Amino acid sequence: AGSGAGADMRTEISTAAAFVTRLLRAAGGVGEEQLRCFRECLQEAMHEHYKHHWFPLVPSKGSGYRCIRINHKMDPLIGKAAGMIGLSHERLFQLLPSELTLWVDPFEVSYRIGEDGSICVLYESPQPGGKVAKQLESRTSCKEEWRIGRSSPSKSYNMMTVSG
Repeated sequence: AGSGAGADMRTEISTAAAFVTRLLRAAGGVGEEQLRCFRECLQEAMHEHYKHHWFPLVPSKGSGYRCIRINHKMDPLIGKAAGMIGLSHERLFQLLPSELTLWVDPFEVSYRIGEDGSICVLYESPQPGGKVAKQLESRTSCKEEWRIGRSSPSKSYNMMTVSG
């Protein structure tokens, strides 16, 4: 892996893959060797899937594309990795939450279990040269829009009035 897009998404990807692997381990019935292989396959699949969709300067860009989702349908990346160790989709549905959303963005990996669950951050790192504009930019990722859209039906904006 050289420099350029996707060069430094290893931490985010390994965090996400380790999380899904932990969920599988917690469910039981999958051997350690299988889990290790699953994790490696998932990391490889994610790396391949994200390599042209990773924008550290605009972390929210491509967020939907990188979002890993199980919602009565198995996420293809998880399905692919599970297939490598002989786990069927049916078995995966028994082992993993039926509704899981995992956001893998530059500088932040977070997840939600259930459609109305709270969002938990697995990994967060400060952005290099974190200017205020960038911080604001990253705050309007799909998570925030989801949260804002759901939690506050009446949007209240602080208006600045300039009196002459």
